[in-house]
Amino acid sequence: MIVATWNVNSLTARWARVEQWLVQKSPDVLLVQETKQNDAKFPFAALRALGYESAHYGQGQWNGVAILSKVGLEDVRRGFGDDDPEARFMGATCAGVRVYSCYVPNGRALDDPHYVYKLEWLAKLRDLLADRDRAEHVVVGGDFNVAPSDLDCYDPSVFEGATHVSEPERAALRAIEATGLIDLTRSVSPDEPSYTWWDYRNGSFHRNWGLRIDLLFVDPGLREKTVATYVDREARKGEKPSDHVPVVADFAL
Repeated sequence: MIVATWNVNSLTARWARVEQWLVQKSPDVLLVQETKQNDAKFPFAALRALGYESAHYGQGQWNGVAILSKVGLEDVRRGFGDDDPEARFMGATCAGVRVYSCYVPNGRALDDPHYVYKLEWLAKLRDLLADRDRAEHVVVGGDFNVAPSDLDCYDPSVFEGATHVSEPERAALRAIEATGLIDLTRSVSPDEPSYTWWDYRNGSFHRNWGLRIDLLFVDPGLREKTVATYVDREARKGEKPSDHVPVVADFAL
C-alpha cells in the first residue's frame, strides 16, 4: 500500500501536474493540502476517471485538505468537531488504515495571534491521536509547518526568532510523537536532511536551501511494515511547481 502526502499549493493552478503525477506514481492513497478550492470546483469526476474515490474539506481560495484513495474511503471526518472555521484537517479509513491529512497553521510570527492558534491546533491534533484506537494502523501526514530539528533546516540561523523552528512548535511535534507515533522519514533516514519545501526566491531549490516540514507519522506496527519511503524531488521540476514536493511511503500490507 503506497501512501503519499503533498501540499499542492492550489489544485486549480496545479491540477495538470497532480494528474500527471497520479498517473505516473499511482499511489493507493494521497493526502492533499492547500487545495484552495471549494467543493464545487474540486475535481471529483476527473479523479474518479483515474480510479480514485475522494473526499474534500474546502474553504475557497484558502487552505483546504483532501484524501484520495484507490483502496476504499470510509468514515470520513472533517475538522476537529469544534467551531474552527479553517479547513485544515480531515481523516478517513482506507483499506483498514486510518489516515489523516493535516495542514498545520503557519504561525506567521512568534508574537502573532496566529502562532498561538498554531500551538492550540497542534494540541488538538495530539489529543485526538492520544485517544485513537491503538488496534488500527494510522498514518498522519501533511504540511506541518514545523522543521522538527536543526537537521531539517538548511540554515537554522536564518530562522532564528521566527516560526517553523521555535522550541514550542518542536515540543508540540514531540508531544504528537509521544502518543506512540514515529516520524517515518527521519526513522528511515536519520542523517539525511530530506527537505520537502523550498522558497521560490533566490534559486532555493537548486541551492537546496530547504526545510523538511511535510511529514508522515505512523504507528510502530506500520513502521515495521515499511518497504521504502522517499521525498519525490522530481515533482518540483518543470512549469508551475508547488513549493512543496510529495513524501511517499510503501507499506507491505
